[in-house]
Amino acid sequence: MTTLQKGDKAPAFSGIDQDGKTHTLADYKGKKLVVFFYPKADTPGCTAEACDLRDNYERFQANNYALLGVSADSAKAQSKFKNKYEFPFSLIADEDHAVIKAFGVWGPKKFMGREFDGIHRTTFVINENGIIDEVISKVETKAHAAQILK
Repeated sequence: MTTLQKGDKAPAFSGIDQDGKTHTLADYKGKKLVVFFYPKADTPGCTAEACDLRDNYERFQANNYALLGVSADSAKAQSKFKNKYEFPFSLIADEDHAVIKAFGVWGPKKFMGREFDGIHRTTFVINENGIIDEVISKVETKAHAAQILK
């Protein structure tokens, strides 16, 4: 599914968050960036994943990481999700799938015997120079921070 690999240059993405602010890869130069893609705001798995990242946010900051969540939800849905769980990081509302497709995480999925196209839960860890250090495709939603900060 994901064509990007460890060692690849991260896509020069541009996405708009829950507050209408634009985020680009260039904004994070000099920081490590965790870009986590999740299927839908405020669903059980996505909530567990984002809350685990929130609960470990100080550890991320101490290690020079910035966090950015991405889904195809509207800015309004992302804003509700962020505020409900008090996330200290921004959530990109990628309704046109530009960022999702740039990272190659959109494609066929199976759920309850039904096949459809959707977002594959995947996390990219990008280093200070815009190179992908890690691609996590088997995300453990309740222990995701530990997968990243090993």
